[in-house]
Amino acid sequence: MTANDLVTPHGVKVLVCGADGRELSGGDTALDLIGDAMGCHAEVVAVPVDRVADAFFTLRSGVAGDVVQKFANYRIRLVVVGDITARVAASEALRDFVREANRGDQVWFVTDRPELEQRLAPA
Repeated sequence: MTANDLVTPHGVKVLVCGADGRELSGGDTALDLIGDAMGCHAEVVAVPVDRVADAFFTLRSGVAGDVVQKFANYRIRLVVVGDITARVAASEALRDFVREANRGDQVWFVTDRPELEQRLAPA
């Protein structure tokens, strides 16, 4: 079991997942995190990159699509926190996905919590 924290930067409730715990590897684990978020009324779930399955970053596997769809269905934002520079450099498709995701409001990829907090700040 992992310790999750609920923080509220700029008035937005964020469930910050601990470094230990089940890997985000598909729809079932996404639903577990969504349930945790709903239980504490969080609007955002921040998952450390180390808890995201490698298959998520291989877009043709369908894992990212499955996970993102689950979060979108429940209107909870997903944020992957950590350095994915090497993964993005190795895949043009992933680079495009990350760029487009970061332009939107449903899924973000950030390097650290301060960057997440900056993104949550009012315009």
